[in-house]
Amino acid sequence: MRSVHGERFQPYANPYTPAERSFEDPLPVADSDATGTQLIRLRPLPDETTVTAIDVSSIRLGETETGLLCAIRGVIVWKEKGQYRYLRLGPFPFHITEENKREIYSLFRQYSFERPEGMMTPSLLNIQARMGNLFERWLQMCVSSSCRGDLILWDGSLTAGTVDSPVNVVSQLLEIARIGFNSVLAFSKVSRLRLHGHRIIDLLGECQPPCLLEIEDVHFPSGPIRLLGDIYIAKFSRGSCSFRLDIDRRIPREQRLEAMQKLLGNDVLHQGYPETLRLAHIFSTFTASEVIGIQRYVAQEWGLRMVTRPNVRRLLFGPFGKGPEG
Repeated sequence: MRSVHGERFQPYANPYTPAERSFEDPLPVADSDATGTQLIRLRPLPDETTVTAIDVSSIRLGETETGLLCAIRGVIVWKEKGQYRYLRLGPFPFHITEENKREIYSLFRQYSFERPEGMMTPSLLNIQARMGNLFERWLQMCVSSSCRGDLILWDGSLTAGTVDSPVNVVSQLLEIARIGFNSVLAFSKVSRLRLHGHRIIDLLGECQPPCLLEIEDVHFPSGPIRLLGDIYIAKFSRGSCSFRLDIDRRIPREQRLEAMQKLLGNDVLHQGYPETLRLAHIFSTFTASEVIGIQRYVAQEWGLRMVTRPNVRRLLFGPFGKGPEG
């Protein structure tokens, strides 16, 4: 940030849209081959098990003469003995240029099990989302190594083998969690995975909750993608949505089902979604007023001259100038 002192800074007029994250079911195929399904009925098991959730958000603040300004924030929420608590880290502002992007990316990589040597640095267009993913992996590692006997909730899936979810990184995170007798449950709000031509999140239909639909022996054509969790469809309350749920497959099946019943008994599941994970998302998301405040702060703290460049699309096309600048 010190290197940007005195530059002109154009705040984005609509900075509220966060960067696209790739934790959300990054499967390259639309259909899968599975041997069958099994419906599992659940009952709440209240035993004061701590439920912990992690989420991260990033936002683009604007651009300068030499690069981009963005901010990242992470949140850990846990419910313990009937009370919700949270730890919010950030927002952390970054000024990313072609000259410093490798240094910044290396800093994030060295704390997420990945070796910085020989790495490919993302483009300025993609680096913000990649930094957010690495920050989230770091928080997941911190939680997994410090908790014992907890339910740990992730936003996304346990699919590995993509750029943002290397197999060795996700495997080590799950192993650290298992060493502490923790159970990792990953919730996906949207899934592109289909079974026999139907979206898997629609398979439960009118089944009475709370229940799970276990998708047995899911496998895909050969390639880098690996499933590190067994896949379930979860429906926890009446009239609610169904979610894809991945549970670490190295955990015994009985322990997996017990973890789900402990979640039902120890967390609020409004509309079928865990409240800890909902709060983690809410507390990490940047509101419009927060973005304006951060933009003003970085402008004053580092002496940036805020400017408004003309909207080329609007100048050329008038009211028809829709698009990235419109």
